Amino acid sequence: MKNVTNVFWYSIAICLAVVIWGSTAPTHLEEVSAAVTGFISVRFGWYYLLIVVLMLAFCIYISFSRYGRVKLGKEHDKPEFSLLTWFAMLFSAGMGMGLVFWTTAEPISHAFISTPTAEPGSDEAVKEGLQYSFFHWGVHAWAVYGIVALVLAYFKFHKDAPGLISATLVPIFGEKSMRGLAGKLIDTLAVFATVVGVAATLGFGSAQITGGLSFLFGTPETFRVQLLVLVIATGLFIISAWSGIGRGIKYLSNINMGLATVLLLMLFIVGPTLYILNMFTSTLGSYLSDFFDMSLRLAPLDEENRGWINAWTIFYWAWWISWAPFVGIFIARISKGRTVKEFMLGVLLVPAIVCFIFFAVFGVSALNLEQNGIAAISEFSVETSTFGVLAEYPLGTLMSMITIVVVAIFFITSADSATFVLGMLSTNGLLNPKNSVKITWGLTQSAVAAIIVYFGGTQGLQNMLIIAALPFSLVILLMGGAFYKSVRAEYGPRK
Repeated sequence: MKNVTNVFWYSIAICLAVVIWGSTAPTHLEEVSAAVTGFISVRFGWYYLLIVVLMLAFCIYISFSRYGRVKLGKEHDKPEFSLLTWFAMLFSAGMGMGLVFWTTAEPISHAFISTPTAEPGSDEAVKEGLQYSFFHWGVHAWAVYGIVALVLAYFKFHKDAPGLISATLVPIFGEKSMRGLAGKLIDTLAVFATVVGVAATLGFGSAQITGGLSFLFGTPETFRVQLLVLVIATGLFIISAWSGIGRGIKYLSNINMGLATVLLLMLFIVGPTLYILNMFTSTLGSYLSDFFDMSLRLAPLDEENRGWINAWTIFYWAWWISWAPFVGIFIARISKGRTVKEFMLGVLLVPAIVCFIFFAVFGVSALNLEQNGIAAISEFSVETSTFGVLAEYPLGTLMSMITIVVVAIFFITSADSATFVLGMLSTNGLLNPKNSVKITWGLTQSAVAAIIVYFGGTQGLQNMLIIAALPFSLVILLMGGAFYKSVRAEYGPRK
């Protein structure tokens, strides 16, 4: 294919090797990768907590420093997308369908299955359930995405560098090094993380849609049905990718945020409205007052609590880091023309607040059912927990149908966004890769998802993604340093 680079072939080879491993020996892949991820969680837990706090501090500093006025583009450049469309697109790519299900499953798990500190089922556990959900999906996650997106947008649109991870590190390592093998390896790592992450998400998403259809209509939860869902979704996101970023992803993101808002308002009205408002306000206060304690909590003297932190907080931090190449590059692609301050505050605050609202409405509605003995939501699978909650409230069937549509569109926009990112990374940073390249990556992602789901290697793939997060976390730190060095050289030290 024209314009593709060695990064494309390196990435395809690595992905193929992992797929063969996951297909022929899924149990072995899961065991080996689980052992490595367990080692990383135990030995590098402190590291993950510190660097994510450092990334957040850097984002806040840059926003309010004199460099906050720097434009991500030339002085005359205007934003390509309206503010609402921009928010919808970055939210769809950054959180997507995972939010729809974890808004019920995570607070329930923290409150009734495995709690951070309190006794499961207690009032304190219920409070912690929502508080730690806010924490995991709040500004820390968006700081990881934001720093990668900021640096990429600055070098691409302000410095006219290629839209590649390696190109942002030129101020530190030099152009020769980043155009050579070292740069190719960094970009290959980004491609690998994107392919594996999106493939795992496609497999998970197709399982969620299949579970929802089974819950509502009694369709069989078989691989054939899941494969059919995957095939239909693949066709739709390829059509979307073909139409271009200014049409397909833009329109779908706007439609989906509208539908998600309608669903949110419906559940808010028919659900425990006053309880939702009270819990949202109280949890927001707890989140702010315990912010630093949660951010740096490792529980070194309590093995049980430390196990929970490894399984949830450190897992999430590694997960956000591993997704940063994909989400960061896509957010950078849609952010031309905005100032650093506008960009960073928008990326940090707006999606986090939206996450808080979703968790409050869906999470509290689920907690209310379990607390009052109306339904044992904790016994549902992640795929069906949201449908189990909606079924207990008025208009439950209608809300469940809207949920399936929302998940399907999030499914499509995530895969569509990934085809753009993979296309950019494998064509030396082209902002609009050729359709043939995007379609090749789209089919590759879906094929990887289908093969791994069939052979049961999804958990192994997720573990591989977490492993990739460790070296990429160093890349993110270097990207922040390169940005600061470049912007300081251009605009001078802070006075």
